Amino acid sequence: MDKRKKYLRPLRYAVQAGFLLFTIFIGYQFYQFVQQFLIPGHPIVQRPASVDAFLPIGGLMAFKYFLFTGIIEPIHPSGFIMFVAILGVSLIMKKGFCGWICPIGTISQYTWMLGEKIFGRNFRIGKFTDISLRSLKYILLGIFLILIGVAMAPNMMVLFMITDYYKVVDVRMMKFFTEMSSLTMWVLIAFVALSVLYKNFWCRYLCPYGALLGILSRLSPFRVRRNEDKCTNCHACTRHCPTLIDVESKHVIKSEECFGCLTCVSHCPSQGALDLTYQLGKKSGIVKPWLFPVILIALFYLVIGIGMATDKWNSKIPYEEYQQLVPEVQKEYAKR
Repeated sequence: MDKRKKYLRPLRYAVQAGFLLFTIFIGYQFYQFVQQFLIPGHPIVQRPASVDAFLPIGGLMAFKYFLFTGIIEPIHPSGFIMFVAILGVSLIMKKGFCGWICPIGTISQYTWMLGEKIFGRNFRIGKFTDISLRSLKYILLGIFLILIGVAMAPNMMVLFMITDYYKVVDVRMMKFFTEMSSLTMWVLIAFVALSVLYKNFWCRYLCPYGALLGILSRLSPFRVRRNEDKCTNCHACTRHCPTLIDVESKHVIKSEECFGCLTCVSHCPSQGALDLTYQLGKKSGIVKPWLFPVILIALFYLVIGIGMATDKWNSKIPYEEYQQLVPEVQKEYAKR
């Protein structure tokens, strides 16, 4: 194995773990933020704006609203900022968000790696069934794009955004997991079980967000390229690809399924057989793999930093309004 690339997997695992731990911290902080409105004497906790990352449909809605009006909606503005950040890095850095940052992708990876340890391998779905199932995420994406991107006019969005429901939709999302129904619990258990058996089951077959990012990633200037003269046909790249791409049979990896995780590059034993490259017009060249996550994270936080600097990050909902609305949501869930 090319020792110069052996650091790639530990680097990726460290980045993924860091973002997962940060996500857990944000979730805990938001839980404490909600509890202050339900428990007398609870310490005051500031709402973490990053929690809006769990509202991708709201981000899509806010994105369309911005395109038509030039206005960033003030209720969950960080949802819009992160939606733009994720789309932006996918245009430039392939599906690097999925492969390096997304906490759901990280949990999915841990799950299939556990399955690999238990069974000695992961299972494969037949080619025809696999293609059919992969279409589901594009169908779901199409439904959201039609309902929000086509059918929902900006004036309808305004009417929805000023409702109490939308103002605390983040609290409702939290309750979906902390006070989940039996049906929700069994569906999640089923997804976990399938993810143990099959690599990245949710990401591969059902994630509409990933489908959108995969389409955008086709425009990325970055590609993994295989040098046929230096390839030893050892099958390592194909065998270890977490998205099941037959890397060994490709000259350039253009697939919408590619996470940009560089796992294939890190496993390649032949120097120069697999490289991360860029193509900008007539200019092209080889990129040092460690630069990929550096640029990815820098671009992601650049957009977030712009949102913060322009005061388009924190929600403009007054504290007093949360005092009124959060207990109402709690009462609603208590009746179920």
